[in-house]
Amino acid sequence: SRLNNDVIGAQRAVTGTLGTVVSNVVVLATTLAAMFVLEWRLTLLALLLLPVFLLPAKRVGGRLAGITRQGFDLNASMNGTMTERFGVSGALLVKLFGRHDDESASFSDRAGKVRDIGVRSAMYQRTFVVALTLVGAVGTAVIYLVGGRLVISGSITTGTLVALGVFVAQIYAPLTSLTNARVDLMTAFVSFDRVFEVLDTPNPITDRDDAVELTDPVGRIAFDHVTFAYPSGASVGLASLESEAQRLAPDAGTGPVLHELTFSIEPGELVALVGPSGAGKTTVSQLIPRLYDVSDGAVLVDGHDVRSLTQSSLRQAIGVVSQDPHLFHESVGDNLRYARPDATDAELEAAARAARIHDVIAALPDGYATVVGERGYRLSGGEKQRLAIARMLLKDPAIVILDEATSSLDSENEAAVQEALAVALEGRTAIVIAHRLSTIVDADRILVLDAGHLVEQGRHAELLDAGGLYAELYRTLVRAEA
Repeated sequence: SRLNNDVIGAQRAVTGTLGTVVSNVVVLATTLAAMFVLEWRLTLLALLLLPVFLLPAKRVGGRLAGITRQGFDLNASMNGTMTERFGVSGALLVKLFGRHDDESASFSDRAGKVRDIGVRSAMYQRTFVVALTLVGAVGTAVIYLVGGRLVISGSITTGTLVALGVFVAQIYAPLTSLTNARVDLMTAFVSFDRVFEVLDTPNPITDRDDAVELTDPVGRIAFDHVTFAYPSGASVGLASLESEAQRLAPDAGTGPVLHELTFSIEPGELVALVGPSGAGKTTVSQLIPRLYDVSDGAVLVDGHDVRSLTQSSLRQAIGVVSQDPHLFHESVGDNLRYARPDATDAELEAAARAARIHDVIAALPDGYATVVGERGYRLSGGEKQRLAIARMLLKDPAIVILDEATSSLDSENEAAVQEALAVALEGRTAIVIAHRLSTIVDADRILVLDAGHLVEQGRHAELLDAGGLYAELYRTLVRAEA
């Protein structure tokens, strides 16, 4: 809403107002000069009425700017509701939970607020125009009243009075237009404020001036006494939303989720991250590509602190397959080529075959040219994940992060993908966040996290013999998959 509606609104207000301002200023200046030549006393009287024009502009302009901001915020809220609730995933959820009537009522309420604020804005604008017209009429009447007395006394001629009356009308017309322009600009500044809130939002992750490229990565990873807390919503949000974020969640993001975490992963090693929900597994996977900066300590890739590397070179060396992979509303081929825009059709097919998804793609109506739909809704969950794995393989990274990447696959499909991954991950460093026994058991090493602490590490058999948290989690998984 801010980068679309507000930008367009500000552009229209400025481009439509500047030309009007220039032309009206020229008309006003030349008319006043002519009036001073004809009769300076009546001209001064006309100028004394100028503050009367400024009063409604000041009062109405301020209120209209506030109403405009409310209208923009309400419109953005309604657009967000439409996107979230009426999109493919949201609409399906609404239907499954039988909340159609509730959502319709909620949307009607939001739309009603947008309508009401629009009516208020229109009423203020119409009242403002009427007030200016009335002031102009009163001013003209005063000039004729005083000028008529001067004509009777013989101070000026009737022709001079008529000419001054015409000039006064020409003065008040541009004054009315200029006052309207001031109000329009005040509402446009609301749009500018909202746009600049986005543009001025600080980017917490930036390249250092002396950042270096990560060349020929081998995939060595180390966490050196890493402590990390997620930033609060207020510190990274838009300025106009900070107070609301603080009100709703005053302590959000203030507590560390990782504590003095230290471990290393050698090139080509397959490491599984295991732990209860909220242990910090996904956080670890997000710190490696530097989606966040650590609060204390350092994350190193090939011996380099990730903060000393350029983000582009670091992330080019890392491939990620998330639990809920995102697919664009484009063709299968375009989604695959997002990893490598210059990939050939043969390379696409090779990656798809390795991920055991080629046969599915070939069966689609247009093959690799088939549009997958919004968020890939035309594909099943397992098919989306295999397509994401193919996209990762096409990138050919030195480090691979699989965040529960096989969680949506049935046993047969998982076995096929695991076989493909076993070949594809050879020679690469792999970090797997998984709840499947097959992935955990086959890992070269298992890191067990609990509440942000590394509590155990070792191979499967070693950790079972230790009888700690891993053994407890393993028994839970065995019962779940039995």
